[in-house]
Amino acid sequence: MKKTILLFLSVLLSLCLAGCHGSKSSISFSVPESLDENRQYEITFWAKNDTNINQVNVYKKAITDFQTLYPNITVNLKLYTDYSRIYNDVITNISTNTTPNVCITYPDHIATYLTGADTVVPLDELLHDERYGLDGSELRFDGPSFEEMVPEFLNEGIIGSHYYALPYMRSTEATYINKDLVEKLGYEVPDVLTWDFIFEVSEAAMAKDEEGNFLVNGQKVLIPFIYKSTDNMMISMLKQLDAPYSDENGNIAIFNETTSQILKEIARHAGNGAFSTFKISSYPANFLNAGQCIFAIDSTAGATWMGTDAPLVDIPEEKIVPFETVVRPIPQYDTQNIRMISQGPSLCIFNKEDSSEVLASWLFAQYLVSNDIQIAYGKTEGYVPVTYKALNSEEYKDYIARSGEDNVEHYNVKIAASKLLIDNTRNTFVTPVFNGSASLRDAAGSLIESTCKAVRRKESIDDGFIEKLYDDTRSLYHLDQSSSSGSKQDLGPLPTASKVLLGTLGAVWVFIGIYYLNEYRKQKQGS
Repeated sequence: MKKTILLFLSVLLSLCLAGCHGSKSSISFSVPESLDENRQYEITFWAKNDTNINQVNVYKKAITDFQTLYPNITVNLKLYTDYSRIYNDVITNISTNTTPNVCITYPDHIATYLTGADTVVPLDELLHDERYGLDGSELRFDGPSFEEMVPEFLNEGIIGSHYYALPYMRSTEATYINKDLVEKLGYEVPDVLTWDFIFEVSEAAMAKDEEGNFLVNGQKVLIPFIYKSTDNMMISMLKQLDAPYSDENGNIAIFNETTSQILKEIARHAGNGAFSTFKISSYPANFLNAGQCIFAIDSTAGATWMGTDAPLVDIPEEKIVPFETVVRPIPQYDTQNIRMISQGPSLCIFNKEDSSEVLASWLFAQYLVSNDIQIAYGKTEGYVPVTYKALNSEEYKDYIARSGEDNVEHYNVKIAASKLLIDNTRNTFVTPVFNGSASLRDAAGSLIESTCKAVRRKESIDDGFIEKLYDDTRSLYHLDQSSSSGSKQDLGPLPTASKVLLGTLGAVWVFIGIYYLNEYRKQKQGS
């Protein structure tokens, strides 16, 4: 009987291990002893560029240089112009087991990829491996050590209790300002903007002459304040007000009274055209450069499109209106407690049956955070390298110091955008990551977009409108299973292994009960 119980307990332990398979707390990756140099590896790298040929050239040179160091590893590059397209293609390819090896993505997206067991490789062992980890002894390039990674950026890749993403570049949002128009309205640009200030100036700019021209710019067209990413706008406003948004367990809390007040405030300024969004009016840089916008909020990664002398513009040269461009953090509610979102691409590695292929992928991903690539890519836009090794290098310091020397590599607005993030790294934040967090982010922006569109239709933005908007948004983005009350998302039925595990637990306890009952009867009979 005792042997039988031990057998059941052994089976139970095995089932426990099987039942945990695929959970974020138990997946691990064992680093191979070495990379077989006699084998040829072919890996795919899916990357995104901002329609900036300089970024494409950085990727291509990185691949060429890497293949020189590792001639038995071939890297095939596939370029995308939109992160959502990468996300959709990965989701499609997971089901056919044809995911790329290395992919530029966001932690929100990785959380969804992880719904498939073992889809994405946890990086914990790879990061710290003495041979092939960061600054490992077997590397053929001078990469950063773990301590030389900017911790705020590296920690953004933690999902659950594991690292699933390696930061590649970081950006934040900035307010690009037409200083000339602000001063013409009788204001001075402060070091830190407030929401009250930006809305006040925007409203003041709406005055027109008898012919319908705006007094401040003399044109028929003016949208004083345009926000590119309304999801970031809502998320940032809630963060600055310490209002609920969501937590790491997937509890959705965005549908609250603070959100309602924010929407009503936005509606007041959208009603007369003082505020608009990218989705409604188009790219803010185009209005800014034409003298038709005063405050354009966009990513620091879009800095080369902003300003009179911007090297990349999307409007005819004759429409550009000269003005002085200044760069500031996004508006704040509390200027003594600046809060701004951290964003930018990360790298994830997809699991394959061949662990050596995964190791080859890791070597390439790690090469992308070495100085040559980090500094070169950082110079293409207002991106910031993710390592202290690059940030503190003489080459990068020289690049920053030469701001305004020319309007291409050293374009002053681009470098000002980079310095903005460097100076405020500790003031940045990220949102909780879970399966569904990408949908919640989309929903946050949709609340603002829908409100602005409703104002244009002359709808009243009252409590009834907002209540219906919340219901529609929950349904549209499949947030119905979550609420501010703390209820969690429905995770679906238990996996088969878990059901077997629970059944076995019950059987063991029944068997133990029978055993002790039998022992008790023997003792009674012996007495």
